[in-house]
This record gives sequence, structure tokens and C-alpha cells, in this order.
Amino acid sequence: MFYFATKVFWLFAQPSSLSVIAMALGLCVLALTRRRRLGFSLAFGGLILMLAGGFLPLGNYLVLPLEQRFANVELPGTDEPVAGIIILGGFEDGWVSAGRRGLAVNEAAERLTEGVRLARRWRQAKVVFTGGVGGIMGHGSVAAGPVGQFLEDVGIAAERIVLEPQALNTFQNATFTRELVKPKPGEKWLLVTSAYHMPRSVGVFRSVGFDVIAAPVDYRTRDARDLVRMFASIPAGLERFDLGVREWIGLIGYRLTGRTDALLPGPE
Repeated sequence: MFYFATKVFWLFAQPSSLSVIAMALGLCVLALTRRRRLGFSLAFGGLILMLAGGFLPLGNYLVLPLEQRFANVELPGTDEPVAGIIILGGFEDGWVSAGRRGLAVNEAAERLTEGVRLARRWRQAKVVFTGGVGGIMGHGSVAAGPVGQFLEDVGIAAERIVLEPQALNTFQNATFTRELVKPKPGEKWLLVTSAYHMPRSVGVFRSVGFDVIAAPVDYRTRDARDLVRMFASIPAGLERFDLGVREWIGLIGYRLTGRTDALLPGPE
């Protein structure tokens, strides 16, 4: 229930949706009532939100501090043993993969490519993929099978691959993975996910008793120069704005529900 509630909430709460909803409501109020001030306020407010979020670097202001949080974490040396490499889902499209008989990926595909690179660096480490059906419109399509097949196709031995296909969110990623691999004290496990998502991910893994080493990938910002760089199109800016708002809402929600012990987890 919590999972679907959060998905429905976000469907309407993301800035891009809010801007359209506000404009639509404003036009309805203008057309159907005499409350012209309210109608204009809603429509104009929605328009301003769309233009500001679309052109101004508001999304970068939200994403950059998240990506910088674990940017300087050093990975173990190649001579140090690593028990496993955990790749969080979110880069795969299970719906398309199921219909196209292959692995379809999205803009977060660096989670997979970097996971493979790390797997070749530590050739004895387990390679864990964790991710179930993403979104409320997943139609039951899972991508664990295609991801596992892809890992084998690029040379990862089948006995090294561990698939966890049930997790629907980051908390379940951490919980189910810990139960599956049963990490031992002192073992080193690398966690591969998008840099903006790393603070929440590390916080959740810590909360379930699974200490991991952050290996952030899929950076969406370069550095502080992105704080003054406008977007070339409204859709691009809104997508970044939605991304930043969603992750900060996720951090707040996970902190309030006790799934992390800090609002913005960082390196220990």
C-alpha cells in the first residue's frame, strides 16, 4: 500500500504535473465561475512554474548537492577483496525488454555499465542486481531475467550473478538484498546507483544493517557551473526539476518513516 500511495502521490505532486494541473484548473475556474482572480492566479502560477522549472537551473540546485555527497569516496584497491557489487535497478525497462527479447535501458544505463566494469576489476566478487517492477504501470514486467542474461553475455560467470527481482523501492532493495546475500562482518560490498540517489540508498542500507561502499555513477551535473547554466528546452529543465524534487521528497519521507537515520546521509 505504501508503495502505490507514494507512486500515486508523485504522479500529481511532481512540478511538471503541478504546473499543468494549475493551468487547467485556472482555465476551468475562468470558464465556469466568476472567480476571475483565482482563475488567473492558478493559470499564471502554473505557467510561471513551468517556465521557471523548464529554463532556470532549479533542478541543478537540488541535484548537485546530492551528487556531491559521495563524489569523493575512494573505492578499495584492486588488491583488496570485495565480496560483491550491488547494482540497483532503475536503468532497465522491463516492459520493452519483455516485448523486444533483449535488455532495454534508459538514461541511467551507467549503473549497468559501471557495474560490469567493477565486476571485471574484482573478478571473484558476486554481482547482484536488485529491482522489481518499477512504477504503477509496469504491467508485471520484470527485468531481472534480461539483466542476468546480459551480464552472462558480457562475460560474467553465471555462478557470480545473484538476481533479486522483487524489490519495488529502495528500502526493499536493501532489505531483500541483505536477506539474499547475508553479508558477513568485515566484508566489502560496493553499491552502484545514480549519484543523486546515493545518499538515500546508503542511508537505507545502513538502516537495515548492511554496510556498503558507495560507487556513484550516472551524474547529471558537472560542477557548480551548472548552477548558472540554463536549460535549452522546457522538457529538459522540467525533467531535472522533477528528478531533484522527487529525490528530496524521498529523503524526507524515508527520514520521517525511520528508514534512514539522517535526512542527508553521507560518508562515515
